[in-house]
Amino acid sequence: MSHISRYPVAALDSLPADIKSRVLAVQEKAGFVPNIFLAMAHRPDELRAFMDYHDALMIKDSGLTQAEREMIIVATSSDNGCLYCVVAHGAVLRIRAKDALVADQVAINHLKADISARQKAMLTFALKISNNAQATSDEDFTMLKGHGFSEDDTWDIAAITAFFGLSNRLVNFASIQPNKEFYNMARDV
Repeated sequence: MSHISRYPVAALDSLPADIKSRVLAVQEKAGFVPNIFLAMAHRPDELRAFMDYHDALMIKDSGLTQAEREMIIVATSSDNGCLYCVVAHGAVLRIRAKDALVADQVAINHLKADISARQKAMLTFALKISNNAQATSDEDFTMLKGHGFSEDDTWDIAAITAFFGLSNRLVNFASIQPNKEFYNMARDV
């Protein structure tokens, strides 16, 4: 296996049964095992917690669409300089949005992206949380409410931003590389 992390990379067959089962489910859906799982698997308890919180945020009924959740990840991960998350979640965004251009647009400048005013407001808020959460004010909630976001939606925007801020930092310091498969996924949707 090529270099995908500064830290030990687990072999799929060496994973604890519960983690292996979850990773195999992802592999079945994607056609490959995302490097993040193998890179984090040398700390199984942390990987379990990571996967559980990811799923709690990303796999639920919400006022945010699946594509909008991915937009948050792509925009904030780009701002955090996280190659892995921009590439991997950019691929997922292209699939969820059924749009080959949106991930690149959101990663570079969400204000110029071909997305709705609602989504631009969401990403502006997410970037504020990523960079200056302590400056959050009632005006932010009023602005988001004006775009149809509930208080739970606002929590989700902030929680996704915070969770992927953690992910961005772990991936960056460990130099976890994105799978090559992600680069070309859904480029001609």
